[in-house]
Amino acid sequence: MSALFEPYTLRDLTVPNRVWMPPMCQYSAAPEGPTTGAPNDWHFAHYAARAAGGTGLIIVEATAVSPEGRISPYDLGIWNDTQVEAFRRITRFLVSQGTVPAIQLGHGGRKASTDRPWKGGAPVGPDAYGWQPLGPSPVGFDENHPVPTELTVDGIKEIVGQFADAARRALDAGFEIAEIHGAHGYLVGEFLSPHSNRRTDAYGGSYENRVRFALEVVDAVREVWPDDKPLFFRISATDWLEENGWTADDTVRFAAELTAHGVDLLDVSTGGNASGVRIPVGPGYQVPFAARVKAETSMAVAAVGLITDVEQAEKIVANGEADAVLLGRELLRNPSWARHAARELGGDVHVPDQYHRSV
Repeated sequence: MSALFEPYTLRDLTVPNRVWMPPMCQYSAAPEGPTTGAPNDWHFAHYAARAAGGTGLIIVEATAVSPEGRISPYDLGIWNDTQVEAFRRITRFLVSQGTVPAIQLGHGGRKASTDRPWKGGAPVGPDAYGWQPLGPSPVGFDENHPVPTELTVDGIKEIVGQFADAARRALDAGFEIAEIHGAHGYLVGEFLSPHSNRRTDAYGGSYENRVRFALEVVDAVREVWPDDKPLFFRISATDWLEENGWTADDTVRFAAELTAHGVDLLDVSTGGNASGVRIPVGPGYQVPFAARVKAETSMAVAAVGLITDVEQAEKIVANGEADAVLLGRELLRNPSWARHAARELGGDVHVPDQYHRSV
């Protein structure tokens, strides 16, 4: 049997296959008004197509725990009941197709309040629905980003509470898995790295202090997230800096701590916290980081990063480098990638009755 199409169980939840969709921002929500941050027809069509295509698990894009936690004014949020009700439409359909609905909860931190990528992605101000970003330290992402307001300890505690509230709403919206966004230079990841965290209090300096905020967020979410449902954490396994950055060694160490705090799977990406770094991008370039975590800890892992070919994806899982693969760009190109892969590998995958002629 194809390794890629073996079911996978975490806690009491079984995912039908190992072809998963990572969170990918669509920058398509309303930036103001009563439906601010709520998913709309675009989001429904986007996620529904991949579920109908046989994707085993779909992680809904970075969803902000507060208005100022959005990466852009056009991002999704889950800080009110209007948003919850809009998400239910999506989760109901995903479940009807046998797909497990997951959601990534995040805060943009110092990289928040930016325009949509196809508009250049530059920081925006109040005249374009923007706001003043927050961060662990008053250090901008680069010369084009504003210096963020340094969070006070009270402000940190407030955001921890916002993550817990967002998790409660995610559960009410029908999601089966919650993922905490600790990657790509957004707020949780900013605290982890000495490159962006210059604090001298209990949340900065030593490794133990820099991981404190992330673990507090994990504990707050795990406390409200049911014991029978999995919790994921997305991490940038390296800043790709030669010094004074978060490293692969840090990631392995942190993975063991996350396990002890109730995280079930590490979603392993890289980069995004330092501007101007050289990243050796190529097919599967981030897989070795996931493989190392899997080899050196008891943490389950998912691999991401230019995984496009069916044979490549099958080998990653079959060789034990990761427990699942997350296909981003390839699922944007081909919503039915899982069905095509199953046909090639002889695996079983859900096919909607309406698409029976495609089998």
